[in-house]
Amino acid sequence: MSPAPPVSLRHACAGGLILIGLALQVLRLTGLPIALPAVSYAFWLAVVLLWPDLKRGNRRQAGTLAGLGLALALVAALGYGAEIAWHRLLDGNSYVVAMLVGVSFIGLIGTHRGHAAPPGSAITGRRGTAGTWLGVHLLGAILNLSTVFMVGDRLRRHGELSLPQLLSLNRGLSSAALWSPFFASMGVVMTLAPEMRFATILALGLPLAMLAGTLSLLDLSRRFDLAQVAGYSLSPKSLLMPVGMAFLVLLFHYGLTPGLSIVSIITFLLPAVALVSNLPRGPHWTLRRVRSHTLERLPAMRGEISLFLCAGLLTQGLSALIGAVSGSQWTLFAHFGTPQAITSFLAIVASAVVGLHPIIGVSVLASMLELSGSRQTLFAFVALASWAVGTSVGPLSGINLSLQGRYGVSGAQMMRHNLGYAGVMTALVVVAIVILDAWL
Repeated sequence: MSPAPPVSLRHACAGGLILIGLALQVLRLTGLPIALPAVSYAFWLAVVLLWPDLKRGNRRQAGTLAGLGLALALVAALGYGAEIAWHRLLDGNSYVVAMLVGVSFIGLIGTHRGHAAPPGSAITGRRGTAGTWLGVHLLGAILNLSTVFMVGDRLRRHGELSLPQLLSLNRGLSSAALWSPFFASMGVVMTLAPEMRFATILALGLPLAMLAGTLSLLDLSRRFDLAQVAGYSLSPKSLLMPVGMAFLVLLFHYGLTPGLSIVSIITFLLPAVALVSNLPRGPHWTLRRVRSHTLERLPAMRGEISLFLCAGLLTQGLSALIGAVSGSQWTLFAHFGTPQAITSFLAIVASAVVGLHPIIGVSVLASMLELSGSRQTLFAFVALASWAVGTSVGPLSGINLSLQGRYGVSGAQMMRHNLGYAGVMTALVVVAIVILDAWL
């Protein structure tokens, strides 16, 4: 392993705090008496240290969310006399951030550089484009955004990425939000709707994701000449890890630790698997890889960590104000059925188009609803579907910002070319909402 590049003390402290936050959350899952604020404070301190490194747009959005959350909590306390548990105000989405950090450790399975580069070779035409979408979708369901860079960089060996390739990367990853338990979207939804039935979401979300892939292939084949467009060839070997990880999560959830949520299982399971996979090469090797991950990869997660924490703070403040004003009796909808679900989905997607991350719409919606039983499953599907469609078309979504930074395509261009796709997906989601509500 080559020596790691020098890391500033500020980044090293931030990476260490993020690792401490993950470790404290894992210890909490074992039953040790560790309060959630201890986890939250570690993550928030890391965000404070990394704040100067955030992109201007991310800093503005995260700062606005945090400021609104604090302002709403202050209004609730000073204007309505609400009792605010200030030491718990920063806890929103801490579970999700811990899961995201845990998922990042899957990058330690693979090459010595810490990135599990998927095997495969480039092919062209419709088959290659289909392979790109499927490869990013299946691998991204476990590895999240890092898969876009792995597959995209492999394709870039054949020249700068073309628009069909970029759209395949975008749609392949974003549609995985419909069903993957390893996605941040699922982590947020499981926290907001703990009684949701994951099996029902999977039964509806996975076929819908496959329809999204079919739609993408038909759309790109109609609009572009794909004959010379290089694609990614997915090999059976590259499926071993995502299939194996999914099996382990389900084994723990339904067999070994049925009392833990999928979010909690992923939080400790993926880092554990990553460590075990490195231990055969010795503890010194493993320690060096964990150190490298802590100093380099964890601080690089500043954008997503800050966004999720600040969105959680907004949710906490808004919930406190709504409870203070209404005496905890007011809800946006008296009943959350098909019309309300469709309206909520359209509103969140529309907010994504104008530049808000779907987590904002989902969090705000959850704070204004009082759901139980099957209604939580319907809400969960609405949240996941709006996340999948909204991140594909939203110019400031994480996937589009990443493609812009890495490959030079503008968010506005991606939005323009995804509007038709988003429109058809919206129609499919509306049909799915009607089916799901009747099913429930």
